Amino acid sequence: MKVGLIDVDGHNFPNLPLMKISAYHKARGDSVEWYEPLFSGEMDRVYMSKVFTFTPDYQYCINAKEIIRGGTGYNYPNGGEPLPEEIEHIYPDYELYGITNEAYGFLTRGCPRNCQFCIVGKKEGLKSKKAADLQEFWNGQKYIKLLDPNILAAKEHKNLLKQLADSGAWVDFTQGLDARLLTEENIELIRKIKVKNVHFAWDNIADEKIIVPKLKLFKEKTGLDKRKITVYVLTNFNSTLQEDLHRVYTLREIGTAPYIMIYEKQSAPKKIKDLQRWVNNRIIWYSSETATFENYISSRRKG
Repeated sequence: MKVGLIDVDGHNFPNLPLMKISAYHKARGDSVEWYEPLFSGEMDRVYMSKVFTFTPDYQYCINAKEIIRGGTGYNYPNGGEPLPEEIEHIYPDYELYGITNEAYGFLTRGCPRNCQFCIVGKKEGLKSKKAADLQEFWNGQKYIKLLDPNILAAKEHKNLLKQLADSGAWVDFTQGLDARLLTEENIELIRKIKVKNVHFAWDNIADEKIIVPKLKLFKEKTGLDKRKITVYVLTNFNSTLQEDLHRVYTLREIGTAPYIMIYEKQSAPKKIKDLQRWVNNRIIWYSSETATFENYISSRRKG
């Protein structure tokens, strides 16, 4: 069988389902390639994966007997049909993206929070549960990109964190640990992991009395540099600019790195987009000349 793959979002971040599909078909002896409309010729099957709803669809004609489209970008919000078990649990084909020393995957799926702005609950369920052991997608690589939406909410999280620690790999918790679930026990488990970067989220100003003490505890117990502790700050969603600034300044004060996320960015006010440019550009953010948002706006006007 001649199989073509299309990463509709582009190749800025490896598409895990496509890597698994590629591994599955190669194991069956099928021919697998990135689909190129001018050069691929007729394919038996083409898989198209689109993660983001805002990504424009593929614009070129596809010469294939069968076309399969998948991903949240095509099936919002539930993501459509999940991968068959024999594909979901196969070791990914990292060579598809030229990846040599990084592993990508989920140890858990689902999240009990059911946040209005998030699709994880609708797509993966309102319970965080174990999806795999580390060896399913890691085989000695130096770096691990963990994609779990809420690993600390899974009852198996202690064992899974131990697997990460025992790997000796540098781990990037890309999607955000739930700060509300931090305890001295699981912080100690995380401290044993070689952390490249850890992400948290402070989405709601009302959670300040829960989240800030937990982040302070995490910072105190781990001693991680502020550049390794990123905290997502949701904006343009039930908050004012002053509340957004309060979160940003508080996170800086306790020694973490805020990162602005804008809900429905196309409809966001200009000041929220300016806030994102100021905070997320680390060169500007750490500059003493733009220590406040007002300083930053003033410097832009002068420029």
